[in-house]
Formats: sequence, structure tokens, C-alpha cells
Amino acid sequence: MKKLPKTLNSVADLLKHLKKDVTDYDGKVWFRGQAVSTWKLQPFFLRKEKNISEFTLITRFKQNASLLIQRSPSNYFDWLFQMQHHGVPTRLLDWTESALIALYFAVENHDDEDGALWILLPTELNKNAKIYSEESFYIPSFEDLILKNYDPEVFNQDKISQLYPIAAIAARNNPRMQAQLGVFTISHRDKTPIEEIGNKQHIWKYTIPKNKKSELKKELEILGITKFQLFPELSSIGEIINKDF
Repeated sequence: MKKLPKTLNSVADLLKHLKKDVTDYDGKVWFRGQAVSTWKLQPFFLRKEKNISEFTLITRFKQNASLLIQRSPSNYFDWLFQMQHHGVPTRLLDWTESALIALYFAVENHDDEDGALWILLPTELNKNAKIYSEESFYIPSFEDLILKNYDPEVFNQDKISQLYPIAAIAARNNPRMQAQLGVFTISHRDKTPIEEIGNKQHIWKYTIPKNKKSELKKELEILGITKFQLFPELSSIGEIINKDF
């Protein structure tokens, strides 16, 4: 059954809504916070205006990033993860297994716009891409053969097929991804936003009024959801100290 529209005015609202909407669901539940409620669930690469290939972006990134990356990526998916991490357009969308972490991203900026907290049932999304398994609530990893057609090398060679986005897990091999409990969806050539795919039973959102963002930020800070927790980097420490100062 499609979920009725709901609004988040507090962290308490979030818990109340999730207890009603996902308590009886046994599979994994993923979350994504977006600072503007009207933004589509569509990766940066599929929204690009210039006609530039993914392989060109990877090549350009590798050219300048190879000496700066502590752990050299072992495959093309690894390069996509690095590019996503550093703001280069990819076919990936970031999700998290933590509702509070997603809420942080929904309220952190764009105070003049309503935000959105998206809730995704990854196994149900994958059924639209005809991914099934004898294992209940199976979610593939990026090493699985089922993702072969999504691999950048194959994607670059196959110019015809248009597959639906799928949800997959990846090794959390950097502090930021571990801190954010990161997971991904990856799109193919089909540009349908995730919230418009199939019968839409895999996805819904809670709207966050713009005038409640400041209050929600304070509640998250009380609960320990801060920038340094999610971005365990020196720049985060500097920003926090400057804010307090």
C-alpha cells in the first residue's frame, strides 16, 4: 500500500512514522536526506547537460587523482566511489542505513526550502530490475556478477541497453563512508527517477518544513549527529571550532 504523505517536525515524529511504516517489514531499510523536497532521485551523471562519457570523466579523474589517493582503486567501481566521494558526476546515489544521518543531510542547508527524508526498500527496488534470489531480502554487492552490465567498462561499450537502477552494497573502505553507514543505488541509461519506477511501493518520503530545519538541527546535535561524526576530517574540526568561536 502506498504511504500517505507525512511531515517531520521533530525527531520524535521520525520515530513515530517509522514505527508505523517499517516495523512489519523484515528487510533492510535505507534512507536519503535531500535539502530540497522537490529534487528528484536521479544521479548527477544522468542530469548532466554536456555530452561527455563516463569513461572520459574517469580518465580525467584518474589522471590527476592517482598520486593523491592513499589506496589505489582496484577496479572501475572503486573509481566511481572515489569520484562520488569528491563530487564528480557519477551514476551513484548515496544512501545510508541510518535515518538520523539521512535527516542531518535533509536539514543541513537550503533553509529557505522544504526538505525531504526518503525511505527506500532496496530489495523491492531491485525487483523492478528483475533481480531475485533464493535468499530472502537479498541485496547484491558491487562484486556480484549481477552488476556486470552496470560496470563502467561494460557501460561504456554497450550503448543500447537501458536498465533500471539497482541497490547494492560496497566495502566501506574510507572513514567517511563508514561514519555515514553508506550504501548506494546505481543507475544505468534509463533516466526514470527512483521514486517513479514501477508501482512505487519501494519508496516514499517525509517532508520537512523549512521553518523546522533549525530546530531539527539542534535535536540532532543533542543526539550526537554532528558534522565531525559524519565527516571525520580535519576540515570538520576547523569548521566546528570556528562556529563555536
